[in-house]
Amino acid sequence: MLRLIRTATLAALRSDLDAARRDRDDARTDAATANDSAIRAEDVAETQLRQLAQAHADRLRAEREAARAEGELTALRAQSLLDTEDRAALRALLRTARKARADRVYVLFRLGELHSIHASHDAAEAAAEAQGAPRDGWTTLPPGAALPPAHQVPWRVQSLPLHVD
Repeated sequence: MLRLIRTATLAALRSDLDAARRDRDDARTDAATANDSAIRAEDVAETQLRQLAQAHADRLRAEREAARAEGELTALRAQSLLDTEDRAALRALLRTARKARADRVYVLFRLGELHSIHASHDAAEAAAEAQGAPRDGWTTLPPGAALPPAHQVPWRVQSLPLHVD
């Protein structure tokens, strides 16, 4: 069986075939471009994710640094307050010594922290007893004996030499 095709029909079919091939090539080019764009977008997304992770790590590090700095600031403020209190106590000690013209003062400690300064041992004990120390709780250690840790002793009177210029 033979089929006869006219030249015009054959030319039209060839033209349609060429158009289909051009459409196919255009579609392949578009697909390649889309594929390249998708790869670039994926690379950009991965880069942004890495940058986001780095920014998050930097933020956490900055928060830790800020917390540490805040803690240091609080400690420094507390130390400054203690230094101020120590200076006030030393001024009181000097005033007491100047008034008494004594060569010793008696310092009262509560759990290892300076409580007050007195001209006599009895005055220091009386001040501690006024704050709730038991009257029969005072002991004397022999010279050279090891002292228990200061924070373990509720009340302690310590005699200190005084040199006033």
